[in-house]
Amino acid sequence: MFQPQGFEQRSITTSLGRIVYYTTAGSLWQGSAIAQEAKETLVFLHGFGGGSSAYEWSKVYPAFASEYRILAPDLIGWGKSEHPARNYQIEDYLTTIREFLQQTCTEAVTVIASSLTAALTIRVAIAHPELFKSLILTTPAGLSDFGEDYSRSFFAQLVSVPIIDRLLYSTGIATEAGIRSFLEQRQFAQANRVYQEIVEAYLQSAQQPNAEYAALSFVRGDLCFDLSLDIEKLTTPTAIIWGEKSQFTGPEIGRRLAEKNPQAIRVFQQLEDVGLTPQLELPAVTIGLIRQFLPLVNGQ
Repeated sequence: MFQPQGFEQRSITTSLGRIVYYTTAGSLWQGSAIAQEAKETLVFLHGFGGGSSAYEWSKVYPAFASEYRILAPDLIGWGKSEHPARNYQIEDYLTTIREFLQQTCTEAVTVIASSLTAALTIRVAIAHPELFKSLILTTPAGLSDFGEDYSRSFFAQLVSVPIIDRLLYSTGIATEAGIRSFLEQRQFAQANRVYQEIVEAYLQSAQQPNAEYAALSFVRGDLCFDLSLDIEKLTTPTAIIWGEKSQFTGPEIGRRLAEKNPQAIRVFQQLEDVGLTPQLELPAVTIGLIRQFLPLVNGQ
């Protein structure tokens, strides 16, 4: 996989298997005036989709490495982490996200998370608020919000058919052409922002042994839920970034979610001409927004 300079790979063991994560290492960041031990932690969690991994945040998190301790895991079933051969359920990620934070962090932290993972992180924060200092989220959607049922969509139904699901994954998702097509046509607002390194990083993750299990669980809708039923319970200070051209859930969904809990959700920022992953499509803008939001959500 692709590992930014100045970072090393480590791992922990969760109840579902080993999670690999990337963190600052070596002499590159030691010139900072802030002692490594005293640095606050930023945790970056990637979203789901064919070939997803911590690479999704790799153009963003190095910008914070001189000031913060950085943790960027490949979630269970993705990237270099273990890929148990199972049909993944919502509880699997609620549990392993919690276990990751409990094993790697000794105090409440800021978590920066993407898409469905961001929505799941909200649920973890509701159940375990002591683990979280704040949240900065890009497109946090449960994909069945306000009564919409993604699992009834044609593609979700198609991928629910045994044998066809594996065939679709191997021939239509986990190929260079399939990855590039999805990034250009569905994930990004502008196809010319997709470059070869992104395609290769997604392809390497998608072709890991048993990678189809987590990806197909996601595509079938097994991991989707209605975030609008939970959002009012959130107490962690939160900022939300939402790409205007996110094809799966548009910014109107995000605004409705934010309006249900203005006490916790302190910022809602729509980004024009951006799709599902602004952290890959416009990383410099995303870095700037995170820097702007950190003091707002952390009460500084």
